[in-house]
Amino acid sequence: MPAKKSQKKQGQQGVPITLDRTLQKEILGVLLIALGGVTALALLSITKGSLSEAWSMFLRRIFGWGAYPMVVVLLLTGLLLLWEDLRKYLSIHTRSIVGLELLFIALLGLSHLFLAPEKAFTLAERGQGGGYIGWAIGYFLTAAVGRGVSFLLLSLAVCVSLGLLLSPYWDKVLLALGGIKTRLQNLPPPAPPTEVVQTPQVVLKEKRRPQREPSQPAPITKPRAEVSPALVSTRRTRRERGLPPLALLNGSTAEPYGDADVRYKKQIIEETLASFGVPVRVVEINQGPTVTQFGVEPGVIETQEPDGQIRRRKVRVNRIMALQDDLALALAAAPIRIEAPVPGRSVVGIEVPNTTPSLVGLRSVMESRAFRSIDSKLRIALGQDVAGQPVAADLAQMPHLLIAGATGSGKSVCINSITACLLFNNTPEDLQLLMVDPKMVELTTFNGVPHLVAPVVTDVEEVVRALQWVTRQMDERYRLFSETGVRNIDFYNQLMDSRGQAKLPYMVILIDELADLMVTASDEIERSICRIAQLARATGIHLVIATQRPSVDIITGLIKANFPARISFAVTSQIDSRVILDTAGAEKLLGRGDMLYMPSDSSKLIRLQGCFVSDEELERLVNFWREKIDWVVPQAETIAPWHDVDLDEEVADELLEQAIELARGRSSISTSFIQRRLRIGYPRAARLIDQLEELGIVGPAENAGRSRKVLLNEDGFQEEESDGYESE
Repeated sequence: MPAKKSQKKQGQQGVPITLDRTLQKEILGVLLIALGGVTALALLSITKGSLSEAWSMFLRRIFGWGAYPMVVVLLLTGLLLLWEDLRKYLSIHTRSIVGLELLFIALLGLSHLFLAPEKAFTLAERGQGGGYIGWAIGYFLTAAVGRGVSFLLLSLAVCVSLGLLLSPYWDKVLLALGGIKTRLQNLPPPAPPTEVVQTPQVVLKEKRRPQREPSQPAPITKPRAEVSPALVSTRRTRRERGLPPLALLNGSTAEPYGDADVRYKKQIIEETLASFGVPVRVVEINQGPTVTQFGVEPGVIETQEPDGQIRRRKVRVNRIMALQDDLALALAAAPIRIEAPVPGRSVVGIEVPNTTPSLVGLRSVMESRAFRSIDSKLRIALGQDVAGQPVAADLAQMPHLLIAGATGSGKSVCINSITACLLFNNTPEDLQLLMVDPKMVELTTFNGVPHLVAPVVTDVEEVVRALQWVTRQMDERYRLFSETGVRNIDFYNQLMDSRGQAKLPYMVILIDELADLMVTASDEIERSICRIAQLARATGIHLVIATQRPSVDIITGLIKANFPARISFAVTSQIDSRVILDTAGAEKLLGRGDMLYMPSDSSKLIRLQGCFVSDEELERLVNFWREKIDWVVPQAETIAPWHDVDLDEEVADELLEQAIELARGRSSISTSFIQRRLRIGYPRAARLIDQLEELGIVGPAENAGRSRKVLLNEDGFQEEESDGYESE
């Protein structure tokens, strides 16, 4: 019998005890909520009655004005007892509760100290001030240490209570304050006067652009003051006065990266690969603006050997890559891209497109720490990676950039964003731009910007002359470096700044479509581009070239060798991807700014969503620079710096001796023969033929003008029968 009684007693002390405690909390919570509601109605005089008035007057006499916060405490305590999830969400700490109570008591005492001492108790009886509690605290402290010291002690108690109240959340408070500080630092500077705008760095007001010889470097109106190393950190966080404010760009919309259920996709990836005998585990998920990258860790496969032993081996990476199409089918998201392995991490990255891609604004990247930490005048914003982190680069370190991709994939927007970054961070005295736009609709928006050395070049025949002028500028800069004993533009500018003389500006050549130029004059264009790319880095001259036709006759091996930094947007085939990046992958891109970036210092590809800058933003930026100067030369009256120098004739003269050697010993010679042997374009070969005719070396055109008879046969010239190879 005793055993049965003990068992029965133990049974009664089981689960019902826990249920009773839960019920007790719920009942107490309901009572506190009801009491708080009744108290609120009584304090606000909404309910009438002797009981409610007595209860209201009692609370006012005890707490004074503190009766109203007591209503909030009653209601909140009741809610916390009813819902445990609310306690987890609010994450209330013991220190916060102690701090809140101390703050409440200290404020009651402070509020009663401001009342007249002779009326303090009478007012407490009426429910004013801090009530009886506030009167008691103020009375005893004043009697012990005096009124002034009491005020200081209660003020100190308020500070201590705030510290206890905020101590669990101090990191969040500091983070919020840091964000406010960053926004305040990035505010645009006040608008300068409209009449004359002059800063220590640059003079933006000029009467007329000075005339200069094309062979001389661009003059500087006034040398800028050197920025000391101690101020470098300040320049990284604050923009220089006189530069366009970032407020000209649209703010970030802060849209979510898509409505894709990453947990569901994670389960599909693990189950799909496991069904093919490839056990894996998703260990990390990175959400980007365009794709979500799932970091997959290969599992272990156990097999039984003939001798009965169990063999454990890791899943091979190529088995995961072989199931790429099966994963795309299971996820209903094509195309997907597998990066094996992810650089710097021991996982295989499976990149799945988001259902709704989000836009990456240029301003959000330019305001990021990654962009501001680059101490360079030629820093450019590229976009955000698959983890949503901003990515920026230094054009001076690349030192040239090749951009390629199919039509409509985002090349022109990328060129516009790069140009916008350069215009936002450089004055006309720091940077010169030469833009080539054979399509005549993409870069012409920037006409009128004072950074341009000439209006946007749209005539394909003029591009050759422009690139030859750039080559002469490069040679002239090397001559200046040799005379001053420096190695590059940075040392030269430092030396000139110390002497108070004019500094050399950086020069960036942007070509929006290379294919049109290569079709017209491939030899001259390739020769000029390669020579500039090989030698111009030290002189501060950099190339940014884009093309929508990534074939071997456009992006030749010689051009690729001089452009280690490359960006590939979406292409139609794996062959095009290998032409651009020397590897596959670009054919899996989604288009509309989705790109693969190959840095100049690494062969690892980085997938990015490029920055987007709208036409309205570009128009505001261009108008800003147009309004900064009081001279705007009309486009029809603007003369390119290479207009007065006949560069083609000068180069032709260099080849004239070679043309004479080709004519030596032949009876006839043709334009096409000179073109093939000297590897030049047809127009230049025709000019060489005309020069030979003017010198009396060849005769006039015969037989529809294809071949010319060699007239001189003395002094080493011999008449021979034409072998038929020259004339075509």
